[in-house]
Amino acid sequence: MLPEGSKQVEATVRAVLVDVLGISPDRAATFTPDTPLFGALPELDSMAVAGVLTEIEDRLGILIEDDEVDGEMLETFGALVAFAVRKALV
Repeated sequence: MLPEGSKQVEATVRAVLVDVLGISPDRAATFTPDTPLFGALPELDSMAVAGVLTEIEDRLGILIEDDEVDGEMLETFGALVAFAVRKALV
């Protein structure tokens, strides 16, 4: 069972990807939990990762520590959303 507010966090992560990566909202709407991100989206390079994480922090009012950032967290859309949900809601 997902924590209450999970859908709002997911919508926020989608909006961040649209804004920071410059992808279309229609494209972001097709992302499923299994959609690969880092290494699969050319827009999500190492420089863009910093922007995405900073924007997620700002919009969700959370703090992401450097030691929390790893490849698994950015591997798929679902992993990124799950991370944001844990930080924001749990």
